[in-house]
Amino acid sequence: MTRTYPFPVSGDEFKGKRVLVTGGTKGMGQAMVRRFILSGASVATTARSPLPEGQTVALFVQTDIGTAVGVQDAINRVQREWGGLDILVNNVGGSDAPNGGYKALSDDDWQKALNVNLLASVRLDRAFLPGMIERKSGVILHISSIQHRLPLYDATLAYAAAKGALNTYNKGLANEVGPKGVRVNMISPGFIETSGAHGMIVQLAQSRGISEDAARQQIMNMIGGIPIGRPGQPEEVAELVAFLASDRAASIHGADYIIDGGTMPTV
Repeated sequence: MTRTYPFPVSGDEFKGKRVLVTGGTKGMGQAMVRRFILSGASVATTARSPLPEGQTVALFVQTDIGTAVGVQDAINRVQREWGGLDILVNNVGGSDAPNGGYKALSDDDWQKALNVNLLASVRLDRAFLPGMIERKSGVILHISSIQHRLPLYDATLAYAAAKGALNTYNKGLANEVGPKGVRVNMISPGFIETSGAHGMIVQLAQSRGISEDAARQQIMNMIGGIPIGRPGQPEEVAELVAFLASDRAASIHGADYIIDGGTMPTV
């Protein structure tokens, strides 16, 4: 992690807390991991690829939580090492489905979208909620996308539908476990310029012979515009995660926080 963290952080805000951020080796997840570490938490993360050079966490599980077996690997390791969690951030998500709209999506494409973007969260929540309920304390955050309300049909219809299901699940779970001491919320980012997104900008610029700024603007236009004039940054999402995980947000429950620079229209 060579990028300087841009916001002031209290070093003991999450001291003594056990935190799992899934998919925490790059992008928004990496920023979340760093934020919690800077705040004194013990942080675990998962990824399909090895831990990147220079990143240090208290616990790393190399596994694919887009599968039931991979989720169980992560659960077993965390339970064995820590005996439970105080904060669970279900960050893993994404789509590698082909372009072409509904006709291009096979049953396998739909099932993979559901496994990664819905069922990974369901399975992890189911494993760690009993301990939180027993202690009458815990926070679960689901990282969604504004696509659950503004779906892009060409390549990410299944992804958007799975995130829509996650939204419904988030609210229902919050209603169930809120009275038992566990807070549940969702965060729906818009276009966030992660390293992967920046790579897409560079590729678009090269393929069309335009500047990176022009390529970035084309992507913003494609999703309906960003009124603040730029994509979000991973650390901005991490700050929202930290706030919602903290005692400062003790009365925030069952909510969906949009962080998109204004892309989502008022409803």
